[in-house]
Amino acid sequence: MTTTVGHVTSDTTVLLKRSLRHILRSPDTIITTAVTPIAMLLLFVYVFGSAIRVGGGSYVDYLLPGILLVTVASGIAYTAFRLFTDVSTGIFERFQSMPIARSAVLWGHVLTSLVANLVSLALVVLVALAMGFRSGAGLLAWLAVLGILVLFTLALTWLAVIPGLTATSVDGVSGFSYPLIFLPFISSAFVPTDGMPGPVRWFAEHQPVTSIVDTIRNLFAGAPLGSTVWVALAWCVGLLVVAYGLAMRTYRRKIA
Repeated sequence: MTTTVGHVTSDTTVLLKRSLRHILRSPDTIITTAVTPIAMLLLFVYVFGSAIRVGGGSYVDYLLPGILLVTVASGIAYTAFRLFTDVSTGIFERFQSMPIARSAVLWGHVLTSLVANLVSLALVVLVALAMGFRSGAGLLAWLAVLGILVLFTLALTWLAVIPGLTATSVDGVSGFSYPLIFLPFISSAFVPTDGMPGPVRWFAEHQPVTSIVDTIRNLFAGAPLGSTVWVALAWCVGLLVVAYGLAMRTYRRKIA
């Protein structure tokens, strides 16, 4: 058992280094991933911010948690694209013929996504700090935010594995992320849900982004978390479990 685990770990490490080298040779992928959320941050704070009422406090403080989720949603499109490239160029099949752990092929891409997205998230936070974002959160609160973002990133990354394995074109593999990027707009990410029309408000308050954004926002502000944190964790863990199960089922069919 120990040998098997060590074999999977070593193979995953090798494939992770391979994917990271590809990113280092093309750092524009991380920059491009961060450009869209940073542009949205600038646009909403400096153009729309003065017209949006969020109940006191700085709008950049209110906005940042939602922008962080948009950053992750933007970044996973590259995960699907990298996996699609391996499949379409035949490298994927070559890996299957080599004496390596089969799960290592996917885990290499998933962990690469996690590393790349964390770098993008750090860039966005640095820009927000330059724009005036301030938080009274302590170390534990920041670690809690990091943990939630890691869970959210892993959930969406495993979801991205599915089109990465099944898409037949570049447009198809990239298009799946658009609904994920759009979802924060119908949530509390940009404006409070109180002023939304009835059906829209109901949807906004019962979809995963709102509870996750509200939890991160409360952690940054040092406010009481209440039951929101458990709803956010339930969404993150639930999405992760479902996405992982569907991705592995798709993968087994692919290599069968």
